[in-house]
Amino acid sequence: MSFFSAVYEVTRQIPRGKVATYGQIARLAGNSRMARQVGWALHANPEPNSQETPGIPCHRVLNRFGEVCKGFAFGGEEAQRMLLAAEGIAFGVDGRVDLAIFGWET
Repeated sequence: MSFFSAVYEVTRQIPRGKVATYGQIARLAGNSRMARQVGWALHANPEPNSQETPGIPCHRVLNRFGEVCKGFAFGGEEAQRMLLAAEGIAFGVDGRVDLAIFGWET
């Protein structure tokens, strides 16, 4: 199985209302030193999650500080925030998700 395929399999397991970090996904996919490649894999997501079809919920993956993806992924930073908020994930005043509360336990 390729690393990207492993990333997709792990990301599919993140439950609704929980988030994971790029580093956590890399570790679970078999190489804890490939967090940046997790981002590349999710950018190339072959099955985006939407309201119409459940796909690979890459919007549930945040950086190690609990921050959403910067830039163009997910239709922009606000789109990712909206998807997470719709699942009940709250953001602090600093714009971060509290990983101790919303982090996926593996």
